[in-house]
Amino acid sequence: MKQMYLHRSNCGKEAPIQRRYDRKFRPDAAYRATLPDMMEVAHETIQGAHVPIQQVGIHNFKLPLKYRTKAGKILTLETSVTGTVSLEAELKGINMSRIMRTFYDHKDGVTTGEWMGKVLKAYLRKVETKDARLKIAFSYPMLRPSLRTGLEGYQFYNVAFEGVMTRDGRYRRFIHFDFVYSSACPCSAELTEHARDKRGVYGVPHSQRSKARVTVEEVEGKKIWIEDVHALCLKALQTETQVMVKREDEQAFAELNGAYLKFVEDAARQLYLAFDADKRVADFRIACSHLESLHSHDAVSVICKGVKGGFTADFMDFGQLLC
Repeated sequence: MKQMYLHRSNCGKEAPIQRRYDRKFRPDAAYRATLPDMMEVAHETIQGAHVPIQQVGIHNFKLPLKYRTKAGKILTLETSVTGTVSLEAELKGINMSRIMRTFYDHKDGVTTGEWMGKVLKAYLRKVETKDARLKIAFSYPMLRPSLRTGLEGYQFYNVAFEGVMTRDGRYRRFIHFDFVYSSACPCSAELTEHARDKRGVYGVPHSQRSKARVTVEEVEGKKIWIEDVHALCLKALQTETQVMVKREDEQAFAELNGAYLKFVEDAARQLYLAFDADKRVADFRIACSHLESLHSHDAVSVICKGVKGGFTADFMDFGQLLC
């Protein structure tokens, strides 16, 4: 039986309407013109304070986007997209579907800083706003060799590209990169050797899985690849966690940790040295977290390049650095 409900017609009489979905109905332009648009209602209907909103938009909608590796290979990766714009005080809201449609208009392009700039300009026009921000996050695979046996396995890196278009026409772009490494404690290593030397006691110095989140801003006109960011992290810290290992690889990793002992302060400064020397990097911020095996808390550090008007050491989301 079809469900029915009553509504009041223009003449005041109640008329039955069938509750059903009409699969054959196709709206034409005239019908679409009659549809209400809540984003174009009167200014008086704005709820709350009549003030600008700095960011409003959509978060975590998914697309398969294309990325070019440094070697020239094209990868298609599941990508989480966040797109936001500013909203002026006199406007009630934005049409969020226009942001999504903009991405679908560009979905077949290869994702680069220039591609992101085109997307930002497009939804600045469609949404009619002054500022726009875009962040796309994905897991980037890289085949990594073992230390001694020559085995290979895929390491996956959390990466995000971010673009910001400001109302004065400035376009800034950033790369966020998470690097997971082992940190063996220098103090614990020395105490272990002391126990062995003085009392003949066998001990194991503590080490832990650790993570650095590096955010870099590219110099205008320069290109730094994801592989380049990885190489800078690896050169600075040396002790990246391994994928495929046999016994000789595991022994090599223990030796590697012994050769590159590090406190969290050391890790931050070593990364600073590497990224500060790269002429493609205009600015950077680095947050490190060592997930202590000695303590039930973590050791953390934050460092930035120190560019005037650039990044500050304003990072407190260390819970995001679990690994």
